[in-house]
Amino acid sequence: MEKTKERNGKVLFSNYSLGEGVRKALSLSRDDILFEVKDSKLKGRGGAGFPVSTKWMLAAAAIAEEKYVICNADEGEPGTFKDRVLLVEYPELVFEGMIIAGYAIGAKNGIVYLRGEYEYIRKSLEDFLEQMRKDNLLGKNILNKEGFDFDIKIFLGSAAYICGEETALIESLEGNRGEARNRPPYPVNTGFNGMPTSVNNVETLGCIPHIILNGGEWYNTLGTEKSSGTKLFSVSGDCEKPDVYEWEWGITINELLEKVGAKNTKAVQVGGASGICVPKSQFDRKISYEDIPTGGSIIIFDENRDMLKVLKNFMEFFVEESCGQCTPCRIGNTKLLEGVEMIENEEYTFSYLNKLKDLGKTMQVASKCGLGQSSPNSFLSILENFKDEIFSHEAGVENGK
Repeated sequence: MEKTKERNGKVLFSNYSLGEGVRKALSLSRDDILFEVKDSKLKGRGGAGFPVSTKWMLAAAAIAEEKYVICNADEGEPGTFKDRVLLVEYPELVFEGMIIAGYAIGAKNGIVYLRGEYEYIRKSLEDFLEQMRKDNLLGKNILNKEGFDFDIKIFLGSAAYICGEETALIESLEGNRGEARNRPPYPVNTGFNGMPTSVNNVETLGCIPHIILNGGEWYNTLGTEKSSGTKLFSVSGDCEKPDVYEWEWGITINELLEKVGAKNTKAVQVGGASGICVPKSQFDRKISYEDIPTGGSIIIFDENRDMLKVLKNFMEFFVEESCGQCTPCRIGNTKLLEGVEMIENEEYTFSYLNKLKDLGKTMQVASKCGLGQSSPNSFLSILENFKDEIFSHEAGVENGK
């Protein structure tokens, strides 16, 4: 991925010297850091888009004997591999982001919840952390800042999609089955071991050192009015240059397709399996929080792809990955998959499919966590945007029905 650094340098993929973000942060007060992050308007890069400053301020205001900073590196969304690139090529940004977060909220303990399939990079991360300890960037009195102690441990996840949800992740850390908690209380008040906890995505934390060095207002000049900064995109599928790219929020799908050498594109899945499938007629839309948000996954499908098979693949994934805790998600995803199979076998009625669409909309509001709330997105968007292909007799013959 070395080419990515040279080709797309913006914020994260730019030059950085180990320790400079922490050094600058420790020259500031905790309030100064919180307000710089607030001025940046940075939102969580894991997909939810929650304002980072709000999460940090709530955790900072909480009164407790211990507090925790957790880096959510459970990158399980299909088509997403940006966090792995950051951890492999820019671990200093992620770890320093955690240190700065710890200083800002008053935490002494950091945990990286590493996706189970990324076990092969654990050793290199542990070695990097050990070198940071030797450089006095971790441990006691960091950079001779009296009273500021902070260290980071790595916890290997259980390779479960649901553990990407922050409360399920915390349950897993505590040795329990990965299931979403009822909220409130929220992790910023009652998180890991019942203590105030800030859970942030790898990419989110990686932005922090640059924001501290250059200022929140600088970061806010990038992107759009409601989507500040840059975004990492994991681009895969039918294109000439699949890779991890960094672009400012607000790039259109057409612009993105041109940059990655995509031709004869039929559809673009923005946001992975839990995102929406965008047809060619909407390629002028912008990727941003105010139009089409994404955690980073961009999957490109050309004219040769069968969109019903694409949909079936997504729904099989969600049936497999649902933790089964809440009824809307546990039963709903199974019913949506059955509907796809009915279409595949030409055993459907439009009346029943309309009921399934209503079920999908109910799941979006009634499911306990983001998995069930977002899993119907592909079903609803693909059936709506590609109904002429899916329900045409000619398409059925071509697709071997």
